[in-house]
Amino acid sequence: MTSTTGTFRSLRIRNYRLYWFGGAVSNIGTWMQRIAQDWLVLHLSHNSGFALGVTTGLQFLPMLLFGLWGGVLADRYDKRKLLQLTQLSFAAVGAMLAVLDLGGVVQVWHVYLLALLLGVVTAVDNPARQSFVVEMVGSRDVSNAVALNSASFNTARIVGPAVAGLLINLIGTGPVFVVNAVSYAAVLVGLRLMRADELRQPDRAQRARGQLREGLRYVKDRPDLLLPMIIVGFVGTFGLNFQITMALMAKEVFHRGAGSFGLLATAMAVGSLTGALLAARRSRPRARLFVEAAVAFGVLEIVSGLLPTYETFMAVLVPIGVFSISMATTANAYVQISSSPSMRGRVMALYALVFMGGTPIGAPIVGWAAGQFGAQWSLVIGGAVSLLATVVATALLSRRQGLRLQPRVRPLPHWDVSFPETPTGAERHERMDPEVADVRRAKEPVSG
Repeated sequence: MTSTTGTFRSLRIRNYRLYWFGGAVSNIGTWMQRIAQDWLVLHLSHNSGFALGVTTGLQFLPMLLFGLWGGVLADRYDKRKLLQLTQLSFAAVGAMLAVLDLGGVVQVWHVYLLALLLGVVTAVDNPARQSFVVEMVGSRDVSNAVALNSASFNTARIVGPAVAGLLINLIGTGPVFVVNAVSYAAVLVGLRLMRADELRQPDRAQRARGQLREGLRYVKDRPDLLLPMIIVGFVGTFGLNFQITMALMAKEVFHRGAGSFGLLATAMAVGSLTGALLAARRSRPRARLFVEAAVAFGVLEIVSGLLPTYETFMAVLVPIGVFSISMATTANAYVQISSSPSMRGRVMALYALVFMGGTPIGAPIVGWAAGQFGAQWSLVIGGAVSLLATVVATALLSRRQGLRLQPRVRPLPHWDVSFPETPTGAERHERMDPEVADVRRAKEPVSG
């Protein structure tokens, strides 16, 4: 029996331990490739920011177009086998880029095409990977496992770019792509060594018409799923644009160089890693936790736009990182354990879509606001929209869809958020499924 306490308790589960260590290696390789790919595009395009934007857009576009279909595939097929296929595909794309670069024949259009292929694979990989977590650890430890995945990702975000920069200076971008392609072997080995009989595999959805619409209707009829979807959608679209705002603040407001911008990115990454480790200590994802974290994030982003010095701005990025990751990991885990197993892939695909899909919309709006009113006001506006959306969505759902909202002031001000039981067919299925039997506990209010 796995302990229900402790920051790293999910690592006691053999299948998850294999998955996590493989992912830790692969995440470093992925961040190395991101840096090398951007550097290669800038070199080939003679420092064209437009070319860099096209590369990013092409890599993200398939998620917008096909991400929900990826969720259908995750519900229909064995997730472990599906992930083996996506990891092989990622490795193949990285290897092709390495061969082109090392052969001295790579052109910008090659990078565009391979970025698009990466996006197609990601559209399938993301919902399968997100919904596979609960199959490895069960609903009781899913919050811890999601947080540990986030900790691995943010550690790689600190280590990967540093290693990539060193290698690019020493031997060029080609070998970095080789390292990334090889790094996927760690995930493949971990998936291969898993014990299938220890996975909590749900009944897979049979091939049928209208499964995508069925997933959308399922979320629409569940206020407990709608709330985190709305919150992460608005925060992801308007609040989490720090790649733009940190650069503008460093250069235009504080008149600092690239090194100072790098320190800002590191400060936020440290906060994100801290937030992930703190989230890993919680035994249960509660609705009030992601609501409170989103409120704190919005307030702090507004404050960050009003700070007068570089040092104070860098300092506040640490708690911003803490609360942004706390919101994302808690909402992710909450959505997973609150979803019917047969719907989980489609629900997580929609979650990923609303969380990341608003970036092409929000980033230009934030950039326009920075150009019109200044970089500081772009932060104030982004934080205000995130805060207002969280408060309004929570209030409206409490009034119209049965969510109970209780302001409390003991010992610190916070909201208790809970949902009434609704005896739908999906709910009855969840009550019979031992792997989601703890959903009700996650929905119960917790007093301060």
